[in-house]
Amino acid sequence: MTKRVKIWTAVGVAILAGAGSADSSPLKMHYGTSNPYLVLVDGEGGEGGDSAVSSYSITSTDAKALQFDARPQVKAYADHVHASYVQAKSEADNLAGAVGELLSSPTPASLEAARKAWVSARPAYLRTEAFRFYDGPIEAIEGEINAWPMNEAFIDYVEGKPDAGIINGKDGLNIEFIATANQKTDEADVTTGWHAIEFLLWGQDLSTAGPGNRPATDYVAGTPANDRRRAYLKLVSDKLVGDLQKLEQAWAPGVTENYRSSFETLDQREALGRIVNGMAILAGFEFMSERLGVALDSGDQEDEHSCFSDTTKQDFVYDLDGISQVWVKTGLDKLVAAEDAALAKTVADLLQDAESKIAKLGDPWDRVLAAAKDSPERKDAEAAVAALQALGDGLKQAGNKLGVLVLIPTG
Repeated sequence: MTKRVKIWTAVGVAILAGAGSADSSPLKMHYGTSNPYLVLVDGEGGEGGDSAVSSYSITSTDAKALQFDARPQVKAYADHVHASYVQAKSEADNLAGAVGELLSSPTPASLEAARKAWVSARPAYLRTEAFRFYDGPIEAIEGEINAWPMNEAFIDYVEGKPDAGIINGKDGLNIEFIATANQKTDEADVTTGWHAIEFLLWGQDLSTAGPGNRPATDYVAGTPANDRRRAYLKLVSDKLVGDLQKLEQAWAPGVTENYRSSFETLDQREALGRIVNGMAILAGFEFMSERLGVALDSGDQEDEHSCFSDTTKQDFVYDLDGISQVWVKTGLDKLVAAEDAALAKTVADLLQDAESKIAKLGDPWDRVLAAAKDSPERKDAEAAVAALQALGDGLKQAGNKLGVLVLIPTG
């Protein structure tokens, strides 16, 4: 999730409409959409009411342009999304099982096993983040799955506040109460999802030399706080599994009236618009700016994506891998190559360059944030930011070549 809510306006959006557009009139942006990543563009048709672009399709004055058949890519994308959510849900099941073992026998060993299960489960979900930023089913529940950064004291004790949070409160503890409280009054008041579970397993990260160090004794039954903490961890772990199962079902093949059934009946360029925007916005804004740039600017480890476990570099690696998988596994690379071989090679090169730059980043990420502004670690991070911005631009050009409108926030 983004660190800050942003509503797109005509000024805050980069639009690549292409020189060949038949309609050169300015696109009008409407303030106040229900999704901060999506805008309503005046025009005919469209899906999603006031929370979606009314059309991703760009027309062309060239009668020979845009004559391709993208149905194989659209189907391959839907298959890939479904398989990815199946895998993410399976990994979350493994995590929930490890949490169950921790609660059954709370020892340093079972706590460490639950932590390892969390780390192992993350890559499958991170790869799915390339399916965001359009009117897909993830948008309705993403804030319950991966919201960050979080105000730890809203959930549990923190340094200097031993009685803080829901866990030390008196309210009845059930998943409805926990879910309703999620980001209700402040976007940092996160109560569910990956990072709530992460905090419950590691505790605050108060060191640049390692992750958080919550003791296993926090899960020994018998005190009011420990009993509520045990219940809380079980509830949010099970909710994560359920939320991912909803996404799996939304993209399941052969089901009438789920999201996939609608997606596969879209005009092919409307479907391609969603595919390319998901990749381009992740690379050129969410990843580049919100997850890398913001933290580099602040130097604050609280702006680190997975700060409690110190696994933020893993987030970077697998977010980029998710983009790469969409590009290759759906055949989108071949579709672009058929229209412009040089551009397809450029995007492939930009992906490879970004992968190289991300691989070079220091780990753990909080040490990079603490490094001097002119240090090699900082320079490597700035190079990664530039590589992601270039990749976003390259994907935007690829979308344009396919007759697709690509919208990337500029700040």
